[in-house]
Amino acid sequence: MAKILSLHFKLPRMKIICIGRNYIDHAKELNNPVPKSPLIFMKPSTALLKDGKPFYHPDFSKNIHYELEVVLKICKNGKAIPEKYAKDYFEEIGLGIDLTARDIQDICKEKGNPWELAKAFDHSAVLGSFVNKKKIESEEIKFKLLKNGLVVQNGNTKDLIFKFEYLISYISKYFTLQKGDLIFTGTPAGVGKINIEDHYEGWIENTKYLDCRIK
Repeated sequence: MAKILSLHFKLPRMKIICIGRNYIDHAKELNNPVPKSPLIFMKPSTALLKDGKPFYHPDFSKNIHYELEVVLKICKNGKAIPEKYAKDYFEEIGLGIDLTARDIQDICKEKGNPWELAKAFDHSAVLGSFVNKKKIESEEIKFKLLKNGLVVQNGNTKDLIFKFEYLISYISKYFTLQKGDLIFTGTPAGVGKINIEDHYEGWIENTKYLDCRIK
């Protein structure tokens, strides 16, 4: 009889909440309609990949895309948060890459199935470091992704369809937000396929906050 192995390591207790199609240009590049309300999906804690660790390309997909996003880290618990108070529920901002198995997602869409297989697989939420939002001089945050030294995504949070405070208020109507939860706020245009040996670097203004290599 096969022996069942137990996992004894601790997984982080947080929700990874992601927002789809939150930049008009990205929705258009994938021929998707622009949403009238936030498009929300979630990833489990096992999706988290941090501390500059490499991403090992799985065999189940031939077309995994990078999607650079500004990430909010929730700093206190809240439910049904009014938008005018939402700014008090995050103190730090960082960068993350939402990895998407686009070939699997296309199949899910065709069949009308949920996206978890395409979006929530292990290590599909690459997370960089954070900075206190007070250290960022402008509310219009410029960020970019470099692939092998070349800029492939250029974003600015002024172009968000749904702003940070609105997202926090909207999400908290349905899910209690808890300290440590992460909100991936959406990706700008320029997404594309990852390949083994690629090197990705995420920048806010002139500071690098994310570094990941594909193995």
